[in-house]
Amino acid sequence: MDIRIGTSEINGTFHRQGEAVANLLRETYTVETKPMTGSSVGSALGLHSGELQFGFSASNWIGRALRGESPFKEPIAIRMAAPANVGPMFFVVREDSDLYTIDDMKGRKVAVNFADSGMYQHTKTIFQILGISFDDFEPIHIGFSEGAQKLSAGEIDAQWQCPIPNPVMTELANSCNVRVLIYSPGQLETVLEKATFYRQASIPVGAFRGVVKESAQVGVLNVIATHERVDNTIVRDLVGGMIKNANSLGKNLELYKGLEELFKEFKTAGQDLFEPGGVSLHSGAVEAYREAGLLP
Repeated sequence: MDIRIGTSEINGTFHRQGEAVANLLRETYTVETKPMTGSSVGSALGLHSGELQFGFSASNWIGRALRGESPFKEPIAIRMAAPANVGPMFFVVREDSDLYTIDDMKGRKVAVNFADSGMYQHTKTIFQILGISFDDFEPIHIGFSEGAQKLSAGEIDAQWQCPIPNPVMTELANSCNVRVLIYSPGQLETVLEKATFYRQASIPVGAFRGVVKESAQVGVLNVIATHERVDNTIVRDLVGGMIKNANSLGKNLELYKGLEELFKEFKTAGQDLFEPGGVSLHSGAVEAYREAGLLP
């Protein structure tokens, strides 16, 4: 049986995570990872059409897909399979910049990724909560690699970065001196209170060159979604394989560092924590969590 997993662009966060999961299944299944346009949105649409059996997504998208809210034109019978990671999203500037906080970006050129990307939607959500209008600055819609090049060259003032570690951010930090912008007092707490699909995450000292002080940022719970029509056995095998190999996944790919702790939260906090936006666990996933002793 063939399995197709929707991911982000090649070498992106979801693509590298998808390849790691695919390798767990390749002894039993023929598995293909497919970069999807729009990443989270594209994966949900791929699940809807039957093109995919699994898709990586930021958790804020799957509730919209379930309800058929914009940009989705109709409800999708999307289901949760497994958490992937909680990664910090942040704005980065050159070290010699006069920008220090999120509010300082007003009137400046800021790379916010492509207009149809999930990462751009995060900026819209965060800025709406904080009362920052996109008229307050000049949004530049370019990809991560091009944005990093323009920031390094001084052609833009700041860049929105996807969760680390990622090759683009590492290369940027090694090519020029950088800093991370911080939130003004109370802003981060406001975002986390009003957007419950976010969690607090941090960029630790030494995460990349230029991080000399730990920085609290907005973290997004990234997940692996599936569709209600997908066979229970396939979903159980994927989830069970991730649970069994959570420790080694974290050692082999830093993006999965903390996955083992995320799975333990099923036992301590219950499955509701991993049903964002009202998207329930697939029945095959429930079987896997019960077999692992993580759900009653």
